[in-house]
Amino acid sequence: MNFCSHCGSPVQTRVPPGDNRERHVCPACETIHYSNPNNVCGCILEWRGRVLLCKRSIEPRHGYWTLPAGFMENRETTIEGAAREAREEACAQAESLSLFGIYNLPFISQVYLMYHGRLAGGEARAGAETSDVGLFDEREVPWDELAFPVVVESLRRWFEDRRRGDFRVHHADILSRPGQPLQIQRLD
Repeated sequence: MNFCSHCGSPVQTRVPPGDNRERHVCPACETIHYSNPNNVCGCILEWRGRVLLCKRSIEPRHGYWTLPAGFMENRETTIEGAAREAREEACAQAESLSLFGIYNLPFISQVYLMYHGRLAGGEARAGAETSDVGLFDEREVPWDELAFPVVVESLRRWFEDRRRGDFRVHHADILSRPGQPLQIQRLD
């Protein structure tokens, strides 16, 4: 941030009185501009033992496979955001969504809220941000072509839960960036 959104003056980075972190502060009007983590909502949709994946047609990670997910919008719930992302990215209707995992990505200031549920009618097709969609069982998942560490962890946990026949809510810190060896601190 370079300029104050309230008065247009140049901002400074400093620790405001009574705070413990650097913030963007306007010296002219004293407005403190807070920057907080972004929420990302997504879902694992299953149809006859297979999960829906989308091949990205945008950056970051163009050409890699992912779960339908994206930034939460204002005035929507996390479950609405997950269902909306399935519609936008895979023209898919999500049914019976329930919370599956909460993943912290502190290095990029994001929190992922992943849901799981059913893919209505098993129908999906590429949306505006995807070049392809597919249904994959565990052996068919293109593990080396997954876009993000959070997708790898979510799918691993989902397949583990399915084998056990017991789905639970997972919680982990994802410490690795795309293309790096997977580093996860499981908290559940």
